Amino acid sequence: MNEDRIVRIELTEVAIPFKKEVQEVMQGSGNGLGMAIPAEEPWLGGDFVICRLFSASGATGMSEAFVWLPESGVSPGGIIETIRSDMAQFVLGESPFDTERLMTRLNNNVTRNEIAKGLLDSACFELKAQLAGQSVANLLGGVQKRELPLAALIPLHSDTSTMVWLAQHWHAQGSRTICVKLGESIERDVEIMSAMRDALGSDVRLRVDYNQAYSAWDAIAAINAIEPFHIEVAEQPTSASNYLAMAGVQKRVNVPLMSHEGCFSLSEIHQLHALGAIGAVGINAERPGGLSAAVRAIHFAEQNGLGVILHNQPAGLGSVWQAHLGAAFHSSLHYDMELFGHVMLEHDLLKTPMDYSNGTLTLPEGTGWGVELDLDAVEHYAVRPTVVIEKTRN
Repeated sequence: MNEDRIVRIELTEVAIPFKKEVQEVMQGSGNGLGMAIPAEEPWLGGDFVICRLFSASGATGMSEAFVWLPESGVSPGGIIETIRSDMAQFVLGESPFDTERLMTRLNNNVTRNEIAKGLLDSACFELKAQLAGQSVANLLGGVQKRELPLAALIPLHSDTSTMVWLAQHWHAQGSRTICVKLGESIERDVEIMSAMRDALGSDVRLRVDYNQAYSAWDAIAAINAIEPFHIEVAEQPTSASNYLAMAGVQKRVNVPLMSHEGCFSLSEIHQLHALGAIGAVGINAERPGGLSAAVRAIHFAEQNGLGVILHNQPAGLGSVWQAHLGAAFHSSLHYDMELFGHVMLEHDLLKTPMDYSNGTLTLPEGTGWGVELDLDAVEHYAVRPTVVIEKTRN
């Protein structure tokens, strides 16, 4: 057993504004959110928790959680307080190599809270990779592919031509998959997707995200109406909490469904599959919570014939998290990765940005994540002082 144990946890809440041009485009939708989600919470930037775990020798492992209250149901402050009050005692003094023991103790003593647990789990992975002198991807089984194809995300906008222009822009930059926000109305959905297919041609893959816009019966009609445009996946067409509605829709459409707002744990992935409610599994650092759970979810999806989409709009640590997972499990995914935080956020909190050229993300070289956190940027965007939790000496 490695004796270099975890002695310190640092948790920082940061808020990073969206770029001005991103905010302007999002204001073009009816609710100013760039999507059809029925939320009144303004979305002007990303809210994050940055976690740093320190070992006794001074090695560091980092991770990030990206939350938005209408979707995640928890705030950055809530995550930090839960870790400080209820979880740190099960992490401090542990070896980062004992992630299974650590997560078992957390699950036995604190129910749910997948985002907070995943934050700790992912930081443990980088810490043990640093101590072992390996990349995180190597700990996950090795790199299958270094240049990872990226899907581009198109926000809902009142002007269809603006949406099409954005899609054409990202296609010209190298993206072969375009994800389009829909849900204003069935007629508008058809207008948008018809224009997309006409402009992009038949070789571009199209997926859609409804953000809970429809009732079950309207979702069936909406998805069937755009099926002629060859849609590869439809994300969260109905209410996040209504698994039976999702199942009813999936049984009546040919397009695979994916749950996002309604799926935060491995057990929920299992339930959605058992109900016949999904045809694809969505994974990011927060869902189903950390790398340990993500690997289990990928294996489950593969064994049950489900594709996997890695998708999010995170800052740098969340993006590199997806890069290492995608590089190690590329052959198991079947869909291009959706990653758009580097486009939307005014800073990614990394000292050196990753390479997103030609519609791909290149896996960084080096140990751990292979990136360096910009601590000055973290301090600049911090909402309040960093919370420091240390192991009390006996």
